[in-house]
Amino acid sequence: MGYIQAEKVEFSYDGDEGESVKKVLRGISMEIQRGEFVALLGHNGSGKSTMAKMFNAMLLPSQGKVFIDGLDTVDEQVLYEIRRRVGLVLQNPDNQLVASVVEEDVAFGPENLGVPPAEIRERVDAALKAVEMYDFRLNAPYKLSGGQKQRIAIAGIIAMEPDCIVLDEPTAMLDPRGRTEVLNTIHRLNEEKGITIVLITHYMDEAVEADRVIVMDSGEILTQGTPREVFSQVELLKRHKLDVPQATELLYQLQQAGAAIDGCALNIEECVETLEGLAASQQ
Repeated sequence: MGYIQAEKVEFSYDGDEGESVKKVLRGISMEIQRGEFVALLGHNGSGKSTMAKMFNAMLLPSQGKVFIDGLDTVDEQVLYEIRRRVGLVLQNPDNQLVASVVEEDVAFGPENLGVPPAEIRERVDAALKAVEMYDFRLNAPYKLSGGQKQRIAIAGIIAMEPDCIVLDEPTAMLDPRGRTEVLNTIHRLNEEKGITIVLITHYMDEAVEADRVIVMDSGEILTQGTPREVFSQVELLKRHKLDVPQATELLYQLQQAGAAIDGCALNIEECVETLEGLAASQQ
């Protein structure tokens, strides 16, 4: 069994008055291994954010099961343990910042877990260093940039010492620099601390860096695999109005125009290498 295991999960939101029930998840099964970095893709309304909230029991399945390290999310007796193991970072960091000083904000989670004060101090310092925000520990969060705020929100989760961090479009409201700061942080946490990462994103270039990509569409899994396996299915993704990385798109368009190109490129470097090879073969 994977660290996160979803088995035939279904979920519906109650419709507004006079509206029918809206089914969001339709028999989803997926498995995420401990230490894995998984990108979850899909349109707005595909069910990916709902799925993320299943992972720390903010939402419970209408049908089916979700297990976190073997713990059943519907079992209220293990709810505390599940939320200690799986931290959720939301799109807007302002929704997660609760204190007027950065280090107090990061301490909020461990305090609620009943961690002794001396250990809280250690955890807060370590978490702020992990996201490279230790020098800002006495600052007011509202004075920070978007990327810095998001890193503080991540530090608040790290201080709770989770095994897994689920990030729901954490870079959607950030400028390119802020995006880079946050992505570097979560990759470092995955590689150096072995924290399992589930990244929900609209950005294909972010998904390319994952170990595995799961694509959702209309509450179901459309396809999944390594980034290369997923993004080589350009026709399938386009049929479902989903993007592919720009490098992949360029080679696809050249292939459609008759260029003798095999495979797909996931980034600029691979794209350049392929085009250089194509140019050399035609000399």
